Amino acid sequence: MSSLPLALDGLPTSVLGDTAASARKSARSTMDTAARTTELSLGADFLAGLTGDGRRYEVALKGCATLLRRFFSSRLRRVAPAMAADDEDLVQECLLALHLKAHTYDADQPFEPWMYAVARYKLIDLLRRRQPGREISLDLLSETHEFADDADRSEPTAAADLDVLLARLPAKQRRPIELVKLEGRSVVEAATSTGLSISAVKIGIHRGLKTLAKHLAAERIPS
Repeated sequence: MSSLPLALDGLPTSVLGDTAASARKSARSTMDTAARTTELSLGADFLAGLTGDGRRYEVALKGCATLLRRFFSSRLRRVAPAMAADDEDLVQECLLALHLKAHTYDADQPFEPWMYAVARYKLIDLLRRRQPGREISLDLLSETHEFADDADRSEPTAAADLDVLLARLPAKQRRPIELVKLEGRSVVEAATSTGLSISAVKIGIHRGLKTLAKHLAAERIPS
């Protein structure tokens, strides 16, 4: 008579294997459901914020920032380790872009693919500015076509919004952002143009972008 191989606890290994596989499948299903719920909530909060609900907009920005930090950190480490320190600036720059490009979001579509398409465009823009002539991998180019020729100032309303936001910043933050992030100049060129040190230009950009992100949320929270 043949017998099933037994595990240490006396159960057939085939049963244990099936149980483990079932547990893994259940865990994946639970994680997928949680992810879908989070995405639906994030998209709903973002849309609510655009219609004036400041508190939900702040929640949406924080949720986006968390996802974007992971996105930029992992990709910069993989494709451009020397730029890893730029991840936080990219996060803040992307939050600003989401605000300015909100008109391109189709509320009937999932939110995160749209958000990551904007993020990929921002990452590609950074790589091309820092490393002219670099060949960009296909996985980074995917889902960015609708933004590829669409600068942040391309829409009149977006341009006006951005000008108003930038006007709130002190010159030592506003000019570096305009020169480096909007005009595509290098940090060295921006330092020469403004008379600031290279370090001051970098600090100005970093602090300015963080301040802009705070303004986006604050202007929607009723007093």
